[in-house]
Formats: sequence, structure tokens, C-alpha cells
Amino acid sequence: MHRLWIGFVPYIAASAVHVWALAVGADAVAAPTKLTLMPLLALAVVWGARGAGWRRDHALLVVAIGLSWLGDGAGTFVPWLPTVPMMLLFFGLAHLCYIWLFWRRVALRRVPLWAAVYAVWWVVLLAVLWPHLGGLTVAVAAYGLVLGGTAVAASRCHPLIVWGGVFFLASDSILAFRLFLPDAMPDWTSPLVMLTYCLGQGLIAAGVLVSVRARQVAAVRAEVPA
Repeated sequence: MHRLWIGFVPYIAASAVHVWALAVGADAVAAPTKLTLMPLLALAVVWGARGAGWRRDHALLVVAIGLSWLGDGAGTFVPWLPTVPMMLLFFGLAHLCYIWLFWRRVALRRVPLWAAVYAVWWVVLLAVLWPHLGGLTVAVAAYGLVLGGTAVAASRCHPLIVWGGVFFLASDSILAFRLFLPDAMPDWTSPLVMLTYCLGQGLIAAGVLVSVRARQVAAVRAEVPA
């Protein structure tokens, strides 16, 4: 199993450099490293799937990571379109992939009662941001639903995925306040957005790999006569 984690080393290193660059204001480093994060995470998934066979779960995970990459680089990839709406679009599609993956492919249990906190989160977030959303009110509300849906679906899965959903939710929540209430957010919240984002995405990817491996091992054991 330890070989699985080797593939995450480049992603962890790039994440550390990117968060550090944001913390010290090194924009010349922060901008390009941001666009390396999701490709390196996708490579970690490919590495972790070695020897286990490429499954639909891996494909869905890589698609979600790829859509997240497009969201990360929306301002770079489609500069002629409004950045925030394109970010919401790409990440919204990524979250739909995650919901499908968590709910239908790697779930282990029913939704726990504590996951009701995500409904409270959605209501409170919209109540606070509503006066500042302008023409993006509907888009942000819809994005909040799929983001919360990802966290709820993640609550059914391996603990790594559960925590990945929590950190992803925290990242987007902080980012929302930075976008729509910038005067209320101190500078240190910029690296915090990416720290929680990198943790969330990395934990989700690791959790899916572990879940697929565990399911394969269980299937093999079930076929072996006692």
C-alpha cells in the first residue's frame, strides 16, 4: 500500500510551494504552480491505480480533477469570458462527478445524521452573502447546493473522503467570502483557501484509491474458499 502514496509526493511538494508563494506574496511562483496542482494529482491517481486495473471509479475521479483544473485556470484558459461564472461552471461540473462517484461507486454507509450541518451551512452562507451577490445570486446558490451535495455524499464514504469533502467545503466557503466580501477578509485567507483546497482534493483522491483497492481485496477474498 505504501507504493500508492509515492505518486502523491509531487502533488504535495507543488501544493506546499504554491501555498508558501501565496503566503509570501510571490505571485510569479504562485500563478504557474497553481496550474500544476491538478495535473500532478491526476498523475498520482494514475500511479495509485497501477496493478489494480483502471476502473470507472478512477476515470470519474480524473474527470472531476480535470474539471477542477479548468476551474483553477478559468481566467487563463478562457480570458475572454467572465472568470467567476466560468469557475462556478467548471467546479460545478466537477462536483457533479464527485457526487456520482461518492454516492454510486464508493459509498460505505447511509448519510449520517451529522451531515445535516451542511444544510445549515448552505442557508447561513446564502443569508450572509445574498446582499453582495448581485447577478450571480442564482449561480452561487446552485453552486452551493452541488458543493454541499458533494460534502453530503462524501459523508457516506471512507474517512479520507469524508475529510476531503470537509476541507473542500471550507476552501470554497473562504473563497466565497474573499470574492464577495473582500474587505472583511484578511490577506492570510488567500493561502488558507488553497491550503484547504489542496488538502481536500488530495484526501478525496487518496480516499477513492484506498476504497477501490479495499473493494478489490474484499472481492478476491470472497472468491477464495474458506
